[in-house]
Amino acid sequence: MNFTNPLVYGVPCFLGLILLELAYSKHNKKSKDLYHWKDLAASLTMGIGSTIIAPLTKTIAAIVLFNYVYEVFNPEINGIRTNIMGWESFGYAWYIWLFCQLADDFSYYWFHRQNHNVRFLWAAHIVHHSSDNFNLGTAVRNGWFTIFYKPFFYMWIPAIGFPPEMLVVCLGIEALWQFQLHSVFIPKLGFIEKFMNTHTMHQVHHAQNIEYMDKNHGGFLNIFDKMFGTWKELDENIEIKYGVTHAPNSYNPLVILTHEYRDIWKDMKKSKNWYHKFMYAFGAPGWSHDGSTLTIKQQQKLNKS
Repeated sequence: MNFTNPLVYGVPCFLGLILLELAYSKHNKKSKDLYHWKDLAASLTMGIGSTIIAPLTKTIAAIVLFNYVYEVFNPEINGIRTNIMGWESFGYAWYIWLFCQLADDFSYYWFHRQNHNVRFLWAAHIVHHSSDNFNLGTAVRNGWFTIFYKPFFYMWIPAIGFPPEMLVVCLGIEALWQFQLHSVFIPKLGFIEKFMNTHTMHQVHHAQNIEYMDKNHGGFLNIFDKMFGTWKELDENIEIKYGVTHAPNSYNPLVILTHEYRDIWKDMKKSKNWYHKFMYAFGAPGWSHDGSTLTIKQQQKLNKS
């Protein structure tokens, strides 16, 4: 079966909603500083670049990688797709879509969490967090390099029998939900907060307040954050400071894209020990061999003591 990726329709809506939020914020005294023109221009440049690159990589992921994995692990036996573990590969019933979306959300959680826990991945993902503003413009401020390794976190889904095109649609739905989370105008949503990843939870995720950092990695659900100890509710008595502690301090797209890789290289040269070099590249952001910088977990532990 052939399905259209929801993002085909989502991109024009993204631009329209950004313009709507921008216009509203400039006519609202409390939110006039929500958007800054140079920052918005940088975010849109990042978004346009992702829009150009993504179709190429997603075509490779969907047509080559996901289909290859699906074919290998779900060969046709007597005309029926059968998983190598013995069960019949999944069809297109409505409940199968729900299970696929749940599997997608589980993968998104671990993909997103590792983007914060592995510095080399963080170097690609930091682009999304590098703005001091939290708005729908920031939602499209995506790193260009994450899309090269993201599909590998999802390979297990077609491997167990979900059709590749179903997974691609679920990925698109996930992206649509993630976009609209980047708004300060939506308050807490009552009962929905118990199981969904909401706007206030995503504000926590984008904060550089030490108690909020590395929290709320979920896609459209918050259950995996709660299961694995990374969930944090917004405390409305705490003033949020958005962005990252080591910002690029530039609106130049190339600087925004590459500044963390440059910093990794600088840090690797601090020690001749190969283990230290490895940890500067693939350890948690902030790791240092001499304690000169601390990881988020180390900082949070000190903050509690």
